[in-house]
Amino acid sequence: MGRGITMELKKRSFSKEFKLHVLREIDSGRGVAQVAREYRLHPDMVSRWRTQYDTYKDNAFAGSGHCYTDEARMAGLERKVVQLEAENELLKKALSQLDLIRGSGQDNGGSG
Repeated sequence: MGRGITMELKKRSFSKEFKLHVLREIDSGRGVAQVAREYRLHPDMVSRWRTQYDTYKDNAFAGSGHCYTDEARMAGLERKVVQLEAENELLKKALSQLDLIRGSGQDNGGSG
């Protein structure tokens, strides 16, 4: 019988710069399969990188090369909504105070 060899499959990670380099090589006219073979990548992975880049442009590989996702975009938009709501509340309070100041000024000088 053969030996019990266990292989650990480590998920490789690639930097944004590396992914962009691979895509530039394809843009220069080299085939996806050829570039994938050269860098020991699966052609489907390279195709996914292309789709992500075409969809998200400069945000495609945020941070250390991770995919920019719709979830990340939604989280950013939700943070912006909370910020804008807080600013609106502040402006409403400021307008309310301004109305009070204007109202008290009219009461003092109205007889005569």
